[in-house]
Amino acid sequence: MSLSILEFKEEIGKGYSFKGESIVLGAAMLDGQVIPELHVKVPLKTMNRHGLISGATGTGKTKTLQVIAEQLSACGVPVLLMDIKGDLSGIAAPSSGGERIMERHDLIAIPFVPKAAPVELLSLSEEKGVRLRATVAEFGPVLLSKILGLNDVQGGVMAIIFKFCEDKGLGLLDLEDLKSVLLHLTNEGKDELQASYGGVSTSTVGTIMRKIVELEQQGADTFFGEPSFEVDDLCQFDREGRGFVSVLRLTDLQDRPKLFSTFMLQMLAEIYSSFPEEGDMDKPKLVMIIDEAHLIFQESSKTLLDQIETIIKLIRSKGVGIFFCTQDPADVPASILGQLGFKVQHALRAFTAKDRKSIMLAAENYPVSRFYQTDDLLTRMGIGEALVSVLNEKGVPTPLVHAMLRAPDSRMDILTAEEIDGLVSRSRLVNKYLKVLDRESAHEMLDRKLQEASEEPHRKEIREQEEKAGSRGFVEEVLKSPVARSIGVVVVREITRGLLGVLGLGGRSRRSSGRR
Repeated sequence: MSLSILEFKEEIGKGYSFKGESIVLGAAMLDGQVIPELHVKVPLKTMNRHGLISGATGTGKTKTLQVIAEQLSACGVPVLLMDIKGDLSGIAAPSSGGERIMERHDLIAIPFVPKAAPVELLSLSEEKGVRLRATVAEFGPVLLSKILGLNDVQGGVMAIIFKFCEDKGLGLLDLEDLKSVLLHLTNEGKDELQASYGGVSTSTVGTIMRKIVELEQQGADTFFGEPSFEVDDLCQFDREGRGFVSVLRLTDLQDRPKLFSTFMLQMLAEIYSSFPEEGDMDKPKLVMIIDEAHLIFQESSKTLLDQIETIIKLIRSKGVGIFFCTQDPADVPASILGQLGFKVQHALRAFTAKDRKSIMLAAENYPVSRFYQTDDLLTRMGIGEALVSVLNEKGVPTPLVHAMLRAPDSRMDILTAEEIDGLVSRSRLVNKYLKVLDRESAHEMLDRKLQEASEEPHRKEIREQEEKAGSRGFVEEVLKSPVARSIGVVVVREITRGLLGVLGLGGRSRRSSGRR
């Protein structure tokens, strides 16, 4: 045994020995050889410090995040797993094993025990599972303005709109409510707004409206509404104390990055505002793993990125860890990459000069190692191998190690339609969030108000006609009465006699004169 191997064993063995509870990713490698007694571990205590899993297509990074999710679940840590490609639902079923998997586990000296993780399926659309929704009011004017990419003036108008709705009792539940309020304030409600809050430019309102329509076209109208998802429902445990893995199925959002980033930011903000401060915990309260993370960042404005960065910096104090999975570390902005203490780097491919520059840059993200030529090793690693560096219990980066990773205990394939139906039927949450609520909100209230206003002149005319008709009707009814007719005859006769008497033509007087 050479001196370098002895030094390697001593350095890696010391660097990856932790006192607290940890998960095992695999075994260390040197010069292409597995050293089975050197297991690469990650302390649970530091998994709220966030992480990055990266590598070229087909190098095994998706299976790595599956391993991390199921190992966390087994340790009693709930996981939110964002499944963009639709290939992670198999975590709900045990692995079928196989010769290659058994050979790998023999090499790394880790027992292979096929088992499923407890799973909830979530959805933002019509996919089967628990429907995730949030109201416009829950976003608030600041967050919504950032998502829509509004400038300061437009953001100020959005704040006025929210204040107006609050004062008038108009519920902002979905985007239709917001559009109805915008139209109301530029038409029949313009004077009311001017009197209480000041004027609003029609062009500014038009810009906001176009931004809302753009968001709608990416499917946001299915996300905004009630019942709102309660983030505490992400922290479920089964009877054995294992954390539930909530698999959010996002296969239909690959071409709608704005909706994906909108959901992500709202979810992070809601978790941050809802979860209590936890300080240092022995293990995270929740871990979020985001596959194809570049979708969050590729169309995000600087304002939106700043908001994400701020939340990532603060949310770990709530006991929440966030892991990004993407092909190239450069997909993640440098300001956010600097917050990620856990790094698993699978192989990168150098087909062009630009690729080689990217590899040199990626190598600089890892601690310097006297045992590896990092930039060269990045192009030579096989499937299921990775460079690993994490934080120890004191928050210090561990030595860089080339590791052969374990295989998932769960199925490395998707569930069948029948299996999905069975999983959904056993869900604790599906019935809670299945029915869409449609209580009266701003859109309905303003429609009713507008309808009443348009009908008021017609109603006034009807009332006047009824009053007139009522007066004529009373006279007509009186005159039609037999008693009234009798009284009327007597009255007319007596009046006639009186008049004739005055004129000296009264009949009774003439008869009296004749008798005398």
